[in-house]
Order: sequence, then structure tokens, then C-alpha cells
Amino acid sequence: MTDIISMLIDDSYLDELRDARPQARENAQEAFEALLEGELLPAGLRYRLALIAAESAGVRPAVEFYRDLAADEPEPRAPAALHWARQLAWRPSSANALDVADLAAEGWSPDQVVAMGQLVGFVAFQARVVHGIRALSAPLTLADATPPGFVPPTYPGLARPAHFVSHSLGWRPWVPPAERLNQEQREALIKPEREKSEYFRLLARDPRALRARTLTDLDIFYNTEGGLGRAERELAATVASRINGCVYCASVHADRAIRESGRTEDVERLLSEGSSADLGSPQWNAVRDAARALTHTPVTFGARHVAGLRDAGFGGIATVDVINATAFFQWANRLMLGLGEPELPRRFR
Repeated sequence: MTDIISMLIDDSYLDELRDARPQARENAQEAFEALLEGELLPAGLRYRLALIAAESAGVRPAVEFYRDLAADEPEPRAPAALHWARQLAWRPSSANALDVADLAAEGWSPDQVVAMGQLVGFVAFQARVVHGIRALSAPLTLADATPPGFVPPTYPGLARPAHFVSHSLGWRPWVPPAERLNQEQREALIKPEREKSEYFRLLARDPRALRARTLTDLDIFYNTEGGLGRAERELAATVASRINGCVYCASVHADRAIRESGRTEDVERLLSEGSSADLGSPQWNAVRDAARALTHTPVTFGARHVAGLRDAGFGGIATVDVINATAFFQWANRLMLGLGEPELPRRFR
């Protein structure tokens, strides 16, 4: 199967490693088609947002690809959208509710705001998959006023977490979630119980992208045949979330890493000390180093990180799993940070 990630990797031997995770491969392409070829956003804006995300990662093939697409379209007159994309791409934890209010004032609808967040997050994921897999063989060098589109929700007195935690958190959206889902939106959830979640009802505003993203997620994190263990995938997600400043995602995946491994002290040390913490074993430290380098903006992942994973006993498919899991959380973190904020449940206040 030929897709955009395959084209950007430009190495058939390396690209064959992705065949072990076929749903991730197929649905990453589906997400590209939904977000970069969809109709929710003007083409010029779609390609400009993608270029911003690719430039932040510093991945040359992705930058050149999106620069060529953007060059064929007029420059978008959307300063609020471009500013928000830069925040999400370069420093996702700096995005805030005021940015979303500016998007609403610029006239963008809730559906369009969700599509922008999905697009920036997806390209952050896509570029890191390309860079990470290419590194398996060699190191790389790195408008006029319009009526508001919607009224962003506000949460006076919201109990925000003061630090990273491994227990559950709530999450409150800055963009109104879809209230009554249609059949396409329900099917895009994949798991029917997600209809209760404000986050997933929000992403359901762009059902095609949501479905592709969800199937990509499930293959990356739950297809363990011949590859990385579940605990190490959750560890990579936690490292990425800790670096990007996503308290909500870090809480969810720290808890899952603990459940899968039983290594409470090592995971808590990561949350409290940050991504330089000693995680108690050569294997976990190698995953930490690889995830940290792939999360850096621009990306610093290279041959020494591949060698570190290999020396720790991880084979080619397991290394691709580290790359996929880390890269996916560049997408997930940017959605969580750009579209809402975490809340402490009452029992933890």
C-alpha cells in the first residue's frame, strides 16, 4: 500500500516495517485524506497549517511536501488560526482558552476549530513517524472582521491540577461538543461508550478524521504481536505527554503504564522529576530517551537512539512501535491542550 508517509520515508525496505501495524498504516492515510483533502477548511489554510506543524518538527521531507502544496494556494487571511497553529505546533502547552476565543471571533465554527486541531496534531504525528523510521538506517539533520463563529465555554472557578499526577482527571472543552450525534458520528467513535465523553463528542464534529485517528490509535497501542509490550507503549505516551505539558494525557497513560507493569515508583518518578528521571532499567531508559528525542521540537531522534533501543533488546518492529506510540501523542497532546483543559475530580481536591 502506497501512502503519504511511505512516500516521505522514500525507502521501500524501511517502509515494510510498517506492515506489521496495518491498521495504523491504513488509517494514517485515511486521516491525511480526511484532514488535508477534506472540505471543512479552505485549501490554502489546510496546507499552511500543515506546513507550520511540519516546520516545527524540522523534518525536511514533510516540510518540502507541505511547502509545495501551500505554494499552489493563496495565502490565508486567518491570523488567529495561524497563531493558534504555531502555539500547538511549537509549544502545545501554551495554547489556551483565549486563543480559542480568538478563533471564534475570526468566524470559525466549532467543526472547523476541531478540524484545525486535528490537522496540526496529525502532521506532528506524521512527521515524527517519517523521521523516526528514516532514522532506522541513518541519522538526519534536522482578515476583515467577521461575526463570531461560536461562543467558547468558560469555567470560572475550575479546579485545575497543580502538577502531574497518575490518577484520573476530568477534561473541559473550550469548543462546544456535538450534542446529538448522527449515525456517521456514532460509528466514528468505534467504541459506543465514548458517546458519554465530551472530548470524543467534540472530535465527532469531524467524524471521518475521528474514525481514522481512533483506528490508528488502536493498532499502535493494542496490536502487540511480535513487538513492544503494552507497558512500554504507555511509557512512551507518558514521556511525550510529560514533555509537551499535557497533564491530562500524562495522568491517563501513567496510570496505564503502572497497571501494565506494576512499576509505580518508576512512573511516579517520571511524573515528578521529568523526562530525565532514571526509570529503573536499561529497557525503560532506552524508551525514555527515544521518546524524549522524538518529542523534542525540532526533533532530535537519530541513529544513537535506534542503537540504544537495539542494545536494550528491542528489535525492528518494537522500535517502530516506540516511534508510533511517541509520534501519536504529538497528535493527542495537541488536541487535548488546544481544545480544552484538565480538571481535578472532587475526590482529589
